Amino acid sequence: MTQRTNEALRNIAIIAHVDHGKTTLVDEMLRQSGAVAAHSEMAERAMDSNDIERERGITILAKCTSVLWEQGDVPVRLNIVDTPGHADFGGEVERILSMVDGCLLLIDAAEGPMPQTKFVLSKALALGLKPVVVLNKVDRPNADPDAALDATFDLFAALGANDEQLDFPALYASGRDGWADDSLEGSRENLQPLFETVVRHVPPPELEDGAADAPFCMLATTLEADPYLGRILTGRIVSGVVRPGITMKALAADGSEIERVRLSKVLAFRGLKRQPVEEAFPGDIVALAGYSNASVADTLCDLAVTEALPAQPIDPPTLSITIAANDSPLAGREGDKVQSRVIRDRLLRQAEGDVAISVTETQNRDAMEVAGRGELQLGVLIENMRREGFEVAVSRPRVVTRTNEDGTVLEPIEEITIDVDDEFSGTVIEKLTRRKAELIEMTPSSGGKTRLLMHAPARALIGYHGEFLTDTRGTGILNRAYLEHAPHKGPIEGRRNGVLISTGDGDSVPFALFNLEDRGVMFIGPGEKVYKGMVIGENAKDDDLDVNPLKAKQLTNIRAAGKDEAVRLTTPRRLSLEEAIAYINDDELVEVTPQSIRLRKRELEPHLRKRRAKESV
Repeated sequence: MTQRTNEALRNIAIIAHVDHGKTTLVDEMLRQSGAVAAHSEMAERAMDSNDIERERGITILAKCTSVLWEQGDVPVRLNIVDTPGHADFGGEVERILSMVDGCLLLIDAAEGPMPQTKFVLSKALALGLKPVVVLNKVDRPNADPDAALDATFDLFAALGANDEQLDFPALYASGRDGWADDSLEGSRENLQPLFETVVRHVPPPELEDGAADAPFCMLATTLEADPYLGRILTGRIVSGVVRPGITMKALAADGSEIERVRLSKVLAFRGLKRQPVEEAFPGDIVALAGYSNASVADTLCDLAVTEALPAQPIDPPTLSITIAANDSPLAGREGDKVQSRVIRDRLLRQAEGDVAISVTETQNRDAMEVAGRGELQLGVLIENMRREGFEVAVSRPRVVTRTNEDGTVLEPIEEITIDVDDEFSGTVIEKLTRRKAELIEMTPSSGGKTRLLMHAPARALIGYHGEFLTDTRGTGILNRAYLEHAPHKGPIEGRRNGVLISTGDGDSVPFALFNLEDRGVMFIGPGEKVYKGMVIGENAKDDDLDVNPLKAKQLTNIRAAGKDEAVRLTTPRRLSLEEAIAYINDDELVEVTPQSIRLRKRELEPHLRKRRAKESV
């Protein structure tokens, strides 16, 4: 048996801010390397295989692929990890960086480095990864690649990059058109300059002497379930050779043994597919099937290994919500997974595979506390659950605080980067400073826009995005990333408007909704199921109002001229899942089912709400 040299292997991650073109570039790398046959069809953004990823146009889960680059004397296999670009899914990025030796940092030539760029790059530089900078979308009309490159170099310096990392190669590219070049005036033919730069600049995996002969050892970095193979754990082989059929064990972080199993499959990434292989060597990224209890951050190893591998620490969660079984009058009509036990098991399975989420039981054990990175991450989790048939009740998000040794309460602070038209910048600054945000930097941007850099408490941004889009006429762009925990900033004003609450159970009536439109904005349309205590609209005033959406027109045998016109209702305001979770107050819940998203009061009876309000004063 001849061992493959690690000179024929490169492990790289593609990191960038959301929508800077990572997944599109990977598509072209797969095509031009021959990993996908020229005559075969490949879906656009092939790496975004999750339904929600395709619908929203964002990457949520980190995924591995590989291409074989055969232009030199020795074919080089590039293991590529496509990572999420949204800060809420930063946990996916942090744990996979330990598998790679270099990174492709994509920068939008028009927008320059953004908050998620800074967040992920700081993690990559701290691990000593070799970066290759790709200025993407240079063919955009407002692109300024030179300014973007200067800002990127300044970012590297500010993050403490060493001299070797500061000497990064820079390429100009258009991932959509499938070309990259060393200069703006290049031939712009294909991605060959990109492949050559990666092979030349990113080092092969560093292995200790005798790594191939040492006992097998690998740190599990991602976890997924397969209906046929069961639990599949992916990671990079540190030492030893692995083959299917051998007996292995799993160690927890403290070195205690979790289980012993017989490996059923060793899977390697080949293009868009995972293929079974007979053996895999140190430095390669593989997936192992056969374990039933091992999870992310556990060490998968030979029976002779006694010490666990160190796992990369993960930044803490910043927001938490309470998820409980749905107990509304309409419970159980649309979903088939409604029991607390089933919901608890589903959330614990999620926490096993997602290191950025933590799940704990509440004190009365009738609900689960779920902590994550942001509204989007928690919203995607609940959206996945409702598609699986779950019915749940979700509370308003709360920030995860810490307490210092001296008793000081610390809350998460986020760094916000806002690109907004000049005319709206004053309104945005005023609204955010009222929410205890601090303006750090204000610079003019291209196209009559202003870029604002602000630091704000995470709780100040709950529910703000919709208001931000209204204030900026839908033209503003807001990006955020976790910065640090800092002393509590004090009270922040919440929702200014009260809500309209149904006083009865039944189907909403057009005549009643028409007469209620003067009271505020409706969340429901005619003929929809409502119940006592359900929130059906937003009050124009700041207090809650009990209303009757079931009141029908009083019919008589007298026909008055001009009184028979049809009722014309204003289109109701439909809240998305994330908007609904951010909209509610502490005394309200979001009822989530496979078909509906409803808002309701915690206490459905009016007298119980009044009693609860008096107790909280």
